[in-house]
Amino acid sequence: MRSARASLASLVSRITAMRLGRRGRLSVAVGIPSVLVISLIAAAAAGAFASTAGPQATRAARTGRSPAGSAAAGRAAPAAGAAPAARAAQRAKSPGSATPGRLATSCTTVGHIGDSTSVGIVSPDYLPDAAQRLAAQYADVGVQHLRVDASGGRSIVETLPGQVNGYNVARAWDSDGFRGCWVFALGTNDTANVFVGSAVGRTARIEEMMAAAHGEPVMWVNTHTLLTSGPWSEANMESWNNALLAACSRYPNMRIFNWAALDSPAYHIADGIHYTSAGYAIRAAAIARALARAFPLDGHSTGCVVS
Repeated sequence: MRSARASLASLVSRITAMRLGRRGRLSVAVGIPSVLVISLIAAAAAGAFASTAGPQATRAARTGRSPAGSAAAGRAAPAAGAAPAARAAQRAKSPGSATPGRLATSCTTVGHIGDSTSVGIVSPDYLPDAAQRLAAQYADVGVQHLRVDASGGRSIVETLPGQVNGYNVARAWDSDGFRGCWVFALGTNDTANVFVGSAVGRTARIEEMMAAAHGEPVMWVNTHTLLTSGPWSEANMESWNNALLAACSRYPNMRIFNWAALDSPAYHIADGIHYTSAGYAIRAAAIARALARAFPLDGHSTGCVVS
């Protein structure tokens, strides 16, 4: 696997013709209710989804730029059907302990590792109202300590220049003494990389992240796009989601949030992958509530999949 990874890294480094967009890496370490540190690191190449393809993936890789080419497009208004969920997301309380009568999780410490579909849920550029962002949504279900590393183009295996892949982020946190529940919002780029020829398969990628969690509770956010062809097609997302389901039976500590069943075209911008600001608000609230269903105060869910 390591030799295959080295080969893939070499391929990535040779794709210099790709016109990669601009997207940042956002790292957040939060001790709720206080934000301890927030750093936004601009990365010129971190805008596109990581790819090991040649011309086949170049067109799709351009969709990794700031959604629809601008931050303004990322904040486009959703269709009318998204309004009730958006208002629900806005009702999140200020960071603190779980509100009585609401869903609550036993995961008081959470590490969230994601790709570009997580950048918008922690970024004030997309969600100016802090109550809509992921930290506040997690706090609303009882999370007290949160670490987030979201990077555009991230996969579990491959890396863009200056980027750390998902597996190595998890390893570094573990070495740093992190102990708690994990949320992995990864796979969109991984399944695309497998489609274009990666020798590291979907199952092996999932197993790497589960190994990094060392048996602690893990919730995966499954994947969904609106695309009908290419590396980031919905067919490839379904292949990833099926791999997650197959893996779940082998890991008693693993749960899957079925984001694919909740997602709506109304939440997306034109690229069919990323979200409007209202879509990101809905996604942040949904992930936090799914964590409370996956690992509630009284233990954990009885089934592998939560919605």
